[in-house]
Amino acid sequence: KSHGIEGIVGVHDDTVRTTFHPDSDYATFVGCYKPTMVPQVKYGLQGKPIEQGGKEVTEEVIAYSYVPQAFTKAYVRAWRKMTPGPDGKIAPQFLVIEEINRGNCAQIFGDLFQLLHRDGTHYSKYAIEADSDLAKYIAKELSSASASIPDEIRSGKILKLPPNLYIWATMNTSDQSLFPMDSAFKRRWEWEYIPIKDAGKNWKIVAGGTPFPWWGFIETVNKYILDTLKNEDK
Repeated sequence: KSHGIEGIVGVHDDTVRTTFHPDSDYATFVGCYKPTMVPQVKYGLQGKPIEQGGKEVTEEVIAYSYVPQAFTKAYVRAWRKMTPGPDGKIAPQFLVIEEINRGNCAQIFGDLFQLLHRDGTHYSKYAIEADSDLAKYIAKELSSASASIPDEIRSGKILKLPPNLYIWATMNTSDQSLFPMDSAFKRRWEWEYIPIKDAGKNWKIVAGGTPFPWWGFIETVNKYILDTLKNEDK
């Protein structure tokens, strides 16, 4: 599955990637305020900047700033790319989510779930209102964008997925998912089942007797498992 997606997005260097896990949440997918180290001018006892060699001395201090995560990075980059290139085409932006069923999708996506429903032009059919922190970050990032962006999007007031933002996700149906994925969430995606297939390696099982084809073993044991458990995921 991951190899298949790599064949699609591999030629695009600007792909944003993330992996869901049990500790993933809205903040780790979208963004939040975090303590970061920033340089600050160091002042002396007289309240004047300390200089050394004609330059002001700085020190690293802790400050809180909004740190964007995978979704926000991909969202901003996609809107910046909405200007057609010389060939008249708009460059795609990919967001790849590995192991999407290992996290609580309802919690991680939150109100972004509403954006997954696209209209006939592939924009989000229903917009949502961004929280103030996210809106400020988006407004700052899109303020200088040359693309033709609606004012309510550029200001960060509302969120809408542009048609050039593609979200690809992978999951292994045979894994015991830690969190269930509800039907409403599933309906927002186009699904492609990747079956196990013969890679043509002609591998053999050698156990003291006549070598037995590996693929023949796979076909035989899978039929036995399906007949016994009545569960094709296994």
